[in-house]
Amino acid sequence: MRIYLGLMVLALATGVAGCTQKGLRDLRPPSNGPDEFLVLPSKPLTMPTELRALPAPTPGGRNITDVNPKGDAIAALGGRPEMLDQTGIPAADGALVANASRYGVPSNTRAELAESDAKFRKRAARSGRIRLFPVDRYAQAYRKDSINPFDETQRWRASGRETPSSPPSSRR
Repeated sequence: MRIYLGLMVLALATGVAGCTQKGLRDLRPPSNGPDEFLVLPSKPLTMPTELRALPAPTPGGRNITDVNPKGDAIAALGGRPEMLDQTGIPAADGALVANASRYGVPSNTRAELAESDAKFRKRAARSGRIRLFPVDRYAQAYRKDSINPFDETQRWRASGRETPSSPPSSRR
């Protein structure tokens, strides 16, 4: 009787474990240590002289303590915020963006891509729903769309083109 009960508990636990909806990427940190990306430096808070003169809050807009969030982020990453134009495109990349958008740019590109990717991931995840252990299925789902850098290097070298050196292959 104990064996049957143990098998039933194991089957139930396996079935419940396979019903999770984590998606393709399991992005949990490997330890319980601090997450350095959660720490945001901010400017010191100051008390305004007149509280009634404060502007209405605007979600996604500017605030008093962070006047230029995009420029501050660019400067923190080592860029030069003064190189941005009004559209947020660096002046050096203006010709590139103009050439890439010469046939027009749809306004809903991000939403359309997100929708088609969600459909693709849903189809790809159907075969991987039952899992005994947490597995990262992202590489498996997108393996047909990925490029193997070592095979590409060999293909270009075989065609007689100069190629930079590649890091050593780990698939030996």
